[in-house]
Amino acid sequence: MRYVIIGGSAAGMACANAIRELDGSGSILILTEEPHLPYFRPMIPLVISGKKDASDLKLFGFGPYTATGIDIRINSRVEKIDTASQTLTMQNGNELPYDKLMIATGARPTIPTRLGAKETKGVFTLRFLKDAEDLAQRAKSAKRAVMLGAGLVNLKTALALMELGLKITVVERETEILPRLMEPDAGARIHEALSRAGIEVITGCTVSHLLSHGNKVEGLLLDNHRELPCELLCIGTGIQPNVEFLKDSDIHVNHGVVADHFMKSNVANVFAAGDVADTRDPLTGKRIVTGQWTNAVEMGRCAGRNMAGRPTEYSGAFSILNASQLADVPFVAMGIVHTEGTDFETHERSDSKNYRKVVFSSDGSKLMGSLLIGDISRAGLYRYLIREGLPVTKLKQEIINHSLHYGHILRDR
Repeated sequence: MRYVIIGGSAAGMACANAIRELDGSGSILILTEEPHLPYFRPMIPLVISGKKDASDLKLFGFGPYTATGIDIRINSRVEKIDTASQTLTMQNGNELPYDKLMIATGARPTIPTRLGAKETKGVFTLRFLKDAEDLAQRAKSAKRAVMLGAGLVNLKTALALMELGLKITVVERETEILPRLMEPDAGARIHEALSRAGIEVITGCTVSHLLSHGNKVEGLLLDNHRELPCELLCIGTGIQPNVEFLKDSDIHVNHGVVADHFMKSNVANVFAAGDVADTRDPLTGKRIVTGQWTNAVEMGRCAGRNMAGRPTEYSGAFSILNASQLADVPFVAMGIVHTEGTDFETHERSDSKNYRKVVFSSDGSKLMGSLLIGDISRAGLYRYLIREGLPVTKLKQEIINHSLHYGHILRDR
């Protein structure tokens, strides 16, 4: 059996290892267009700050990625898939056959075309290890950086650059930071933590146009007419799945490659997982493309098992599932956390150090989401209840009071 995986990040590597666990003799080929062997992408901001070297981030041979007999080819870009003949056409014109194919090409950052940023030196997105290496090099001659977009990756990059001594300004067009992960009142807590750390955060506006000289960024003008000088601009305003090479194939693409609950596409022997896969949110039933590492790993393992002949259903990807820390504040967001204008039952508690929000179904019988800032204990229990869709009527008071423990769940099963 010839297994081919396009993409060597979380989903692709998890898929390869799952296949090898079940099939010890089939050939497994991973094709990645990056110049680096697979690495742990969430850690690339640490390369900027110098806390980690590129070699510290490698996946192959560590943790769950210890399977043998996997061929990984870097600088290998796939240009076309012919599902009738089950062949891939590479950028160099060579053709590769496959018996089972996994598409895990991930996603790339979106850059507003109106800014003309692609042609301007000093403008970066942070998606790949090479981006981090190039940004770290550029930061050596910079004093000021502006982060356009206040998502998690951009904020971690801001903190890494601040450690190098740069003055940092974050610009977010929404009313508060981390708008995808939390509502404004909660985001304000992270905002305050970043301000205490020395980062300026500007919300409610965006960039009107770049200021440049000699093809180098010198600053930007905001739509509130404020001018921000800088030598570095980092853009983190969203991602889009890498599906362009599928335009002439018969593989169904919606926002990403449409995958069923076995991670299969509409075409026989073709699977998809990770940031490129269009799957269903188990809570809302809506189709989503998720950009989260943990979801990508779960999808990849599920796809690999199915490719190797072990039917395995994927339980679905939460549109929100993130655990992180910014400045001195840890937080966990999962499931449904945006509730304004809905009929979900919500409970919020806060003090000077902690914020907690739990979201129940409209009838109060199931836990649908949770946001913890500061005290993130019990997050694993909440995730279990949300993912399994267990009835929580008898556990509600413990959840609301943040006193739940596993004994309560065993008692009421």
